[in-house]
Amino acid sequence: MARLTRTESQARTRADLVATARDLFLTEGYARTSLERVAEAAGYSKGAVYSNFRTKKQLCLEVLDLIHETKFGEVTALISTAETLENRLVKLQEWAERTLGDVGWTMLEFEFATVARDDPELQAELVSSLGAVRGAIAAQLQTLADSLRLELPMPAEDAATSVLSLGLGLGIQRAIDPTISARLITDAVRLLVSLGAPAQADQPA
Repeated sequence: MARLTRTESQARTRADLVATARDLFLTEGYARTSLERVAEAAGYSKGAVYSNFRTKKQLCLEVLDLIHETKFGEVTALISTAETLENRLVKLQEWAERTLGDVGWTMLEFEFATVARDDPELQAELVSSLGAVRGAIAAQLQTLADSLRLELPMPAEDAATSVLSLGLGLGIQRAIDPTISARLITDAVRLLVSLGAPAQADQPA
């Protein structure tokens, strides 16, 4: 096997640290997980951690980005394999039932939001991260509408904000009471589609 280049080795180290930090943050919480603990669990020196991440906050931002990318990747993969609207909604609800209210993820999001309350720079980073999540949801909703040849009853960005707000609130409630159904997410998407108007065909020039 060919030896890794310095750049490849650094990228692998960084990925290992982020993956290890994700597991620790989700199981033990942000506050109780130190950078030293991450280094030990990942099998690296403290210097390796500090050479990649100046602070634990910076590391957690990457962890949250990884979680968001993974979760929305799951949704995209599930929905893209379904042929009908109802099958897509069934798969969406199955994902929501498994995912929304996950205690580790839900608590990490809100614990870190609390940490950022008095840190304007970190708040700005979280705003950017939240914007990326909204953008991903908006793209999914617009793709769904296009596939059905519909125009959403509101801009895709506003629809995404509504769905995301519902998902966040539902996630908190399900973290406390997992018996609450996640079907409200599916119902919200179904309602958006039902209120949509047939897309107007482009007029010939």
